[in-house]
Order: sequence, then structure tokens, then C-alpha cells
Amino acid sequence: MTRASYDVVAASYAQLLPDAHDGRPLDAAIMRAFAELVSGRIGDLGCGTGRITRYLHELGLDVFGVDLSEGMLAQARQLHPHLDFRQGDLTELDLADESLGGAVVWYSTVHMPAGDVPWLEFHRVLKPGGYLLHGFKAGDQKRHLDHAYGHDVDLDVYWHDVDETVSNAIAAGFNEVARLVRQRGVDEGGPQAFLLLQRNPGAGKTS
Repeated sequence: MTRASYDVVAASYAQLLPDAHDGRPLDAAIMRAFAELVSGRIGDLGCGTGRITRYLHELGLDVFGVDLSEGMLAQARQLHPHLDFRQGDLTELDLADESLGGAVVWYSTVHMPAGDVPWLEFHRVLKPGGYLLHGFKAGDQKRHLDHAYGHDVDLDVYWHDVDETVSNAIAAGFNEVARLVRQRGVDEGGPQAFLLLQRNPGAGKTS
């Protein structure tokens, strides 16, 4: 359902959302902070059309993108041919244990309930001490979309409670470094949240 919907809207999505943080300086600021903290290979997990991947690359990071939708990846490869994009599922990443210095999960969990966010999988692929930046819709609601980006779709969209999200991340072996919650923009349905997390430096591989 999610993959098929994004395959359909991919070209329109790329046109409507070409920039990483257009008019959203707070979003850009926490991503710059993440970029200053991390080192090594960085995964943009749920990269869509690659706009965040490109921004991370421009910040000097060694970054690649992963997305479920081949339609979105086709747009990413066309728009950013100098970057590495690959197909993959967030819940079962084709990445070695402790292979990433950092990861960005930027609104790529909005189609799953908070309890289904694969925190253990994110923990598995990050090195001890590695950082994860998570962007999501803040709140406690679910909406169904039949139409988006000019196309018919079949998508559920979830808002996640910030404290519950932090608790779930901590239970999986992360420490909270910082959180930012901002009010909705004119084109958004509610407040937006950003968590900067670090895999416990003393933690070993997830069993």
C-alpha cells in the first residue's frame, strides 16, 4: 500500500517538494547540528526523492539513501546522479551490524503506528556512539489519505507522541541528546518534532 502509493506520486512529489528545508530554518538547524556530531558513513533511511540526502551531502557527509519505493528512487537517481541510492525496507535493512556512523529518519515513519517504528533495527545498524536524527509529526492521531500530491493514494498517516517516541527509543538502547518541537507551518497539519538520539556508547550488538 505505502510503496504503491509513493510509486504513483513520485514525480509530482519531486516537483512539489524540491528543497530540503524551504522556509523551515529550525528543521535545517537541527540537521546541521547532527552533521557536526556524526562521522563515518551516514544512511538517509526513507530518503524518498533524495532531497535530504543531497542536503546532507552538501553538509560534507558521506551519505547514501534507502527507500522502499522504486518510483521515488528513480526520481532520486535522476535528480542526484552523483549520490548512492538503494531499495530497502526500514524494518529489515540490508546493512551490516554497526555499519553506520549516523542515520537520518526524516518523516519516514509517518505511515506506521508509534509502536511499530523499528528502533531495534536502527540500533542494530548504528555503531556504538552513533547518532540518529528522527523527524516526525507530533501528536496522537491517525488520518487516512485517499488523495495526495495530485494523485489517488491509499495511505494512513500517524502523528506520534514525543514522550512515547523517546521512551521507545530509550528502550531500544538510545539516549536522548536533544528534542525540538515547533508549531505547524501553514502547509502542515500540526506540530512537528525532531529528536537527536545517540546509540548508547557502551552498548554491544543487539541480540
